[in-house]
Amino acid sequence: MEKLAIDEGVLAFTRFPSPPEPGFIDAWYARYQKGRIEGNKEAFAVLDDADQFLGVALAVDINREEAEVELGYIVAPAVRGRGIAGELLRKLTDWTFAELGAQRITLYIDVANAGSSGAAANAGYQLEGVLRSAYHKQGLRSDTQVWSRLPSDPAPLP
Repeated sequence: MEKLAIDEGVLAFTRFPSPPEPGFIDAWYARYQKGRIEGNKEAFAVLDDADQFLGVALAVDINREEAEVELGYIVAPAVRGRGIAGELLRKLTDWTFAELGAQRITLYIDVANAGSSGAAANAGYQLEGVLRSAYHKQGLRSDTQVWSRLPSDPAPLP
Protein backbone atom coordinates (compact mmCIF):
# COMPACT_ATOMS: atom_id res chain seq x y z
CA MET A 1 0.00 0.00 0.00
CA GLU A 2 2.90 2.32 0.70
CA LYS A 3 3.99 2.13 -2.96
CA LEU A 4 0.47 2.86 -4.18
CA ALA A 5 0.34 6.01 -2.08
CA ILE A 6 3.23 7.52 -4.04
CA ASP A 7 2.33 6.25 -7.52
CA GLU A 8 1.67 9.10 -9.97
CA GLY A 9 -1.43 7.41 -11.39
CA VAL A 10 -2.90 6.88 -7.95
CA LEU A 11 -2.11 10.43 -6.89
CA ALA A 12 -3.65 11.83 -10.08
CA PHE A 13 -6.94 9.94 -9.89
CA THR A 14 -7.70 9.29 -6.22
CA ARG A 15 -8.42 11.28 -3.11
CA PHE A 16 -4.92 10.57 -1.80
CA PRO A 17 -3.07 13.85 -1.14
CA SER A 18 -0.16 14.58 -3.43
CA PRO A 19 2.35 14.11 -2.00
CA PRO A 20 0.96 12.12 0.93
CA GLU A 21 1.71 13.75 4.23
CA PRO A 22 3.60 11.76 6.88
CA GLY A 23 1.30 9.25 8.55
CA PHE A 24 -1.25 9.30 5.71
CA ILE A 25 -1.27 5.52 5.17
CA ASP A 26 -1.66 4.79 8.87
CA ALA A 27 -4.56 7.27 9.09
CA TRP A 28 -6.11 5.78 5.94
CA TYR A 29 -5.92 2.26 7.42
CA ALA A 30 -7.41 3.52 10.68
CA ARG A 31 -10.37 5.13 8.84
CA TYR A 32 -11.12 1.85 7.08
CA GLN A 33 -10.72 -0.20 10.27
CA LYS A 34 -13.14 2.15 12.05
CA GLY A 35 -15.48 2.07 9.05
CA ARG A 36 -15.47 -1.74 9.05
CA ILE A 37 -16.51 -1.74 12.71
CA GLU A 38 -19.18 0.93 12.11
CA GLY A 39 -20.36 -0.76 8.92
CA ASN A 40 -19.85 2.22 6.62
CA LYS A 41 -16.56 1.29 4.86
CA GLU A 42 -14.78 -1.85 3.70
CA ALA A 43 -11.41 -2.54 2.10
CA PHE A 44 -9.93 -5.68 0.59
CA ALA A 45 -6.38 -6.37 -0.54
CA VAL A 46 -6.41 -8.14 -3.90
CA LEU A 47 -3.84 -10.90 -4.44
CA ASP A 48 -3.25 -13.35 -7.25
CA ASP A 49 -2.80 -17.11 -6.82
CA ALA A 50 0.91 -16.58 -6.02
CA ASP A 51 0.05 -13.95 -3.36
CA GLN A 52 1.31 -11.09 -5.55
CA PHE A 53 -0.36 -7.82 -4.55
CA LEU A 54 -2.63 -6.64 -7.37
CA GLY A 55 -4.40 -3.73 -5.70
CA VAL A 56 -7.23 -2.80 -3.38
CA ALA A 57 -11.02 -3.00 -3.68
CA LEU A 58 -12.93 -0.45 -1.63
CA ALA A 59 -16.43 0.20 -0.42
CA VAL A 60 -15.68 3.87 0.13
CA ASP A 61 -19.07 4.78 1.55
CA ILE A 62 -21.74 2.30 2.63
CA ASN A 63 -25.15 3.82 3.33
CA ARG A 64 -27.11 0.90 4.73
CA GLU A 65 -30.29 2.89 5.34
CA GLU A 66 -30.57 3.90 1.68
CA ALA A 67 -28.92 0.71 0.37
CA GLU A 68 -26.42 2.78 -1.63
CA VAL A 69 -22.68 2.16 -1.87
CA GLU A 70 -19.82 4.06 -3.45
CA LEU A 71 -17.05 1.77 -4.66
CA GLY A 72 -13.45 2.40 -5.61
CA TYR A 73 -10.45 0.38 -6.69
CA ILE A 74 -6.74 0.85 -7.18
CA VAL A 75 -4.63 -1.48 -9.30
CA ALA A 76 -0.90 -1.84 -8.62
CA PRO A 77 1.22 -0.16 -11.32
CA ALA A 78 3.05 -3.38 -12.27
CA VAL A 79 -0.18 -5.10 -13.34
CA ARG A 80 -2.16 -2.29 -14.96
CA GLY A 81 -3.51 -2.82 -18.46
CA ARG A 82 -4.23 -6.53 -17.95
CA GLY A 83 -7.97 -6.29 -17.23
CA ILE A 84 -7.49 -6.62 -13.49
CA ALA A 85 -9.49 -3.48 -12.67
CA GLY A 86 -12.53 -4.77 -14.54
CA GLU A 87 -12.35 -8.20 -12.92
CA LEU A 88 -11.74 -6.70 -9.50
CA LEU A 89 -14.73 -4.37 -9.96
CA ARG A 90 -16.97 -7.23 -11.11
CA LYS A 91 -16.17 -9.23 -7.98
CA LEU A 92 -16.52 -6.20 -5.71
CA THR A 93 -19.86 -5.39 -7.33
CA ASP A 94 -21.13 -8.96 -6.86
CA TRP A 95 -20.04 -8.81 -3.20
CA THR A 96 -21.78 -5.45 -2.73
CA PHE A 97 -25.10 -6.71 -4.11
CA ALA A 98 -24.93 -10.07 -2.30
CA GLU A 99 -23.48 -9.08 1.07
CA LEU A 100 -24.73 -5.52 1.48
CA GLY A 101 -28.01 -5.76 -0.40
CA ALA A 102 -27.15 -2.60 -2.33
CA GLN A 103 -29.86 -1.16 -4.54
CA ARG A 104 -27.49 1.35 -6.15
CA ILE A 105 -23.72 1.31 -6.58
CA THR A 106 -21.91 4.45 -7.65
CA LEU A 107 -18.44 5.10 -9.04
CA TYR A 108 -16.89 8.54 -9.38
CA ILE A 109 -14.16 8.58 -12.03
CA ASP A 110 -12.00 11.46 -13.23
CA VAL A 111 -12.79 12.13 -16.91
CA ALA A 112 -9.09 11.77 -17.73
CA ASN A 113 -8.92 8.25 -16.27
CA ALA A 114 -9.72 6.25 -19.41
CA GLY A 115 -8.55 2.96 -17.90
CA SER A 116 -10.95 3.22 -14.98
CA SER A 117 -13.82 4.26 -17.27
CA GLY A 118 -13.15 1.19 -19.40
CA ALA A 119 -13.14 -1.03 -16.33
CA ALA A 120 -16.48 0.43 -15.23
CA ALA A 121 -18.03 -0.19 -18.65
CA ASN A 122 -16.64 -3.75 -18.75
CA ALA A 123 -18.12 -4.42 -15.31
CA GLY A 124 -21.59 -3.45 -16.53
CA TYR A 125 -21.79 0.07 -15.14
CA GLN A 126 -23.76 2.76 -16.92
CA LEU A 127 -22.32 6.24 -17.43
CA GLU A 128 -24.89 8.67 -16.03
CA GLY A 129 -23.07 11.88 -16.87
CA VAL A 130 -20.31 14.25 -15.93
CA LEU A 131 -20.19 16.53 -12.92
CA ARG A 132 -18.29 19.58 -14.12
CA SER A 133 -15.56 20.91 -11.82
CA ALA A 134 -16.95 18.70 -9.07
CA TYR A 135 -13.78 17.22 -7.67
CA HIS A 136 -11.51 19.50 -5.69
CA LYS A 137 -8.06 18.40 -4.59
CA GLN A 138 -5.34 20.66 -3.32
CA GLY A 139 -6.51 23.75 -5.18
CA LEU A 140 -7.24 21.97 -8.47
CA ARG A 141 -10.65 21.10 -9.85
CA SER A 142 -11.58 18.38 -12.34
CA ASP A 143 -14.62 16.95 -14.04
CA THR A 144 -15.96 13.68 -12.69
CA GLN A 145 -17.91 10.94 -14.42
CA VAL A 146 -20.73 9.30 -12.48
CA TRP A 147 -21.24 5.60 -13.20
CA SER A 148 -23.83 3.33 -11.59
CA ARG A 149 -25.13 -0.22 -11.39
CA LEU A 150 -28.46 -1.41 -10.10
CA PRO A 151 -29.36 -4.99 -9.24
CA SER A 152 -31.83 -4.94 -12.15
CA ASP A 153 -29.14 -4.02 -14.71
CA PRO A 154 -28.07 -6.78 -17.08
CA ALA A 155 -24.99 -8.71 -16.02
CA PRO A 156 -21.84 -7.72 -17.91
CA LEU A 157 -20.71 -9.94 -20.73
CA PRO A 158 -17.91 -12.35 -19.80
